[in-house]
Amino acid sequence: MTDSRQITRAGLDDWDVIWPIWHEIVAAGDTYAYDPTTSYEQAREMWLGPAEAEVWRLLENGNVLGGYRISPNHHGPGAHVANGSYMVGSAARGRGVGRALVEHSLARAAEVGYLGIQFNAVAVTNVHAIGLYHRLGFATVGTIPLGFRHPQQGLVDLLIMYRDL
Repeated sequence: MTDSRQITRAGLDDWDVIWPIWHEIVAAGDTYAYDPTTSYEQAREMWLGPAEAEVWRLLENGNVLGGYRISPNHHGPGAHVANGSYMVGSAARGRGVGRALVEHSLARAAEVGYLGIQFNAVAVTNVHAIGLYHRLGFATVGTIPLGFRHPQQGLVDLLIMYRDL
């Protein structure tokens, strides 16, 4: 990460700068299973809530390039495993932003006491993210056959990925 970049915790007041990235990615319909017509308000509630979720953003020269969210993957006896979600704006792709976000999230998740981190639904078409996750030590632990409706490729598999912290 360059000196002009920093990763900081995001709050409710940051939604206006996170929303354009969130909306761009979700509206494309090719990586996340969120409804592409999700409203600004619905998205804010999903991404910034509930209280145990943490949202972080990567800034470069004051501009948000991307962010991530970690929260318990399950509650109760499964709350020691985090769930992670990452978004990088199209203008910042290929510049190490995703890697910086995932690495930061791994350190942060361990710091707050999670023992592992799981991704529940990675579309097999998201090859750049899958490659990054594998390079950072994640394993594919399951597949949901035809679990995602890709806008160009039709029904494709979803991967469940996991890494110990």
